[in-house]
Amino acid sequence: MAEPFFLTDLVLAFVLAITGGMLGRRAGRRQAQPAPQQGETRRGPLVLYVTAAVVAARLAVAVLLLATSGWQLVAHRFLLGLPVVVLPLVWALVRRSAVAAHTTAMGAWLSFYLLYVPPGPQDLPIAAGASALVLATTIGASLLLGDRRSRGGRLARLPWLSGIAAVVTAAALSSLFLVSESATMDWGGGPERAGHSVHAMGHGHGAGAPAMRTVDELTGPRDGTPDARFTLTAAHGTVRLSSGKKIDALTFNGISPGPELRVGKGQLVEVTLVNKDVIEGVTLHWHGVDVPNAEDGVPGVTQNPVRPGERHVYRFVPDRTGTYWYHTHRDAEHSVERGLFGALIVEDGHQGVQQNVFTHLWPGEEDQIGAFGTADSAERHAVPAGRPVVLRLINSSKEPHRILLGGTPFRVTAHDGNPIGEPGELKPGTDLFLAAGGRYDVAFTMPDGVVTLRLDTSEMPNTAGLAFSPDGRAAPAVLTPGDLFDRLSYGERTGPKPEGGPYDRDFDLVLDNGFGFGGGSFTFTDTINGRLSPAVPTLMVRDGDRVRIRITARGIIDHPMHLHGHRVRVISRNGEAVTGSTWWTDTLSVAPGESYEIDFSADNPGVWMDHCHNFEHSESGMIMHLAYDDVTTPYHGPAH
Repeated sequence: MAEPFFLTDLVLAFVLAITGGMLGRRAGRRQAQPAPQQGETRRGPLVLYVTAAVVAARLAVAVLLLATSGWQLVAHRFLLGLPVVVLPLVWALVRRSAVAAHTTAMGAWLSFYLLYVPPGPQDLPIAAGASALVLATTIGASLLLGDRRSRGGRLARLPWLSGIAAVVTAAALSSLFLVSESATMDWGGGPERAGHSVHAMGHGHGAGAPAMRTVDELTGPRDGTPDARFTLTAAHGTVRLSSGKKIDALTFNGISPGPELRVGKGQLVEVTLVNKDVIEGVTLHWHGVDVPNAEDGVPGVTQNPVRPGERHVYRFVPDRTGTYWYHTHRDAEHSVERGLFGALIVEDGHQGVQQNVFTHLWPGEEDQIGAFGTADSAERHAVPAGRPVVLRLINSSKEPHRILLGGTPFRVTAHDGNPIGEPGELKPGTDLFLAAGGRYDVAFTMPDGVVTLRLDTSEMPNTAGLAFSPDGRAAPAVLTPGDLFDRLSYGERTGPKPEGGPYDRDFDLVLDNGFGFGGGSFTFTDTINGRLSPAVPTLMVRDGDRVRIRITARGIIDHPMHLHGHRVRVISRNGEAVTGSTWWTDTLSVAPGESYEIDFSADNPGVWMDHCHNFEHSESGMIMHLAYDDVTTPYHGPAH
């Protein structure tokens, strides 16, 4: 609901910058004239009134955001972006002087800058101080230069005074933000730990400093005969979709999705990755499985990418049952889209028919092709009536998917591999919103009729549809969006209550949009606390810490945030506590206007990636790291 308000405010801020420039130019011309010219009394105030109208509209939007989404989402608007233009505007409307108009124009540009280059929580004090300083300097300089009544001050006659002042302001704020970055990097570890490169992490080695370990030491079991052994060979290939379309793909063992890896809880798993001819390099990340740090498959953090002709061995013991998946973490934006992914199932005792269903967007000639695995058109499956069915839904694309399920009541029995206690029956037509990287296990008893699974065509045009029927002949039914499944109150809490008590670490993350350097260019992009990797400070913890994080999205796009090596517990959403089954997740989709409070135990030492699982966003810099204070990494380079 907040997204339209955010978009409206961005547009209004842009319009305000334009009217502010016109107002400053008009003020300079008025001041340069010995007397008002014919018609100027009418036209001059008009620009001022238009500016006032735009400011009033922004105030209204801010109030609506406050009413619908809370203070955290509008704090920087009320504390910074609006005062710098509202206060001078009131002065201008009262005094009707060129000096006041110049100051209003400055406030308009400053407000524009603060919205399009948004400061993070750690930057708010210095941004507020900088804004106050620049405005005070502008007012003081304008007073010294004289106003319309005095007709004095030669510099005041320059019509582009406000434009120059705006540029100087932007440069000053940028410089101050850079200074504040070095002053606020200590997020629990120290500036040398939270800097621009994860390979340089480490406290000093003075008295009381912990003994340092490297990522290479944090491996899975090196000895013993594996209970499950697999080889995955990455290579170029062709994938044929059900419609007949051919994809120039990257495959594991010649297919995509890659082979299902089915293992048991507590088993020693060994997977050998072979790169045949993928020039970009390949790794394997075990999404949702809390493997030892060295087995995590992140190039530049836990290993080097596996180049053509090379191989790498991963060994780990999964400690939780459920639905997981694997994918490359090298050039993930393109390589996963082209096919380097597959299912990892840790046996959980489900009986009956089980089917892995990837929701995937394949690269097309013009638009992406929505599909269930390789089924981008209608596909039929025979399932005897009365049989229990479990669909393991896995979103392997960078976009969230709304999945429509019709023809039978069903239950959501697991979320991101975590069982849901006492899952209630959901009526047919209840839709599932699946985050990029997320998973749902959906269970039902096969009816006599047809059960249909579709991707929402209102959000993404596609013809993908799966039909399950006793004879396997029925076509997928036509489905329209229905009520959306809400995880917040679903199921009942079972087992012991999650650990309580004080937290050892508290962090605040604000996901936003703004201008910055990302992907090698200057662009309008997505930020964490106003910054892009590698300038996002690392979250520093110690082994055994209880950690709480508040995540707020004040941008215009969903961000599925994925912390490697740890599952997290959702405590609340927009201030409303979780009342259903304990909400464990590894990929939390934070929509515009949403604010989540989560916690977890720091019980898996290492240097871990924490990033948006929309690979386009992480590629452009929406990446940070969680690091333990006694672990360092010898690897360095791009994590994607």
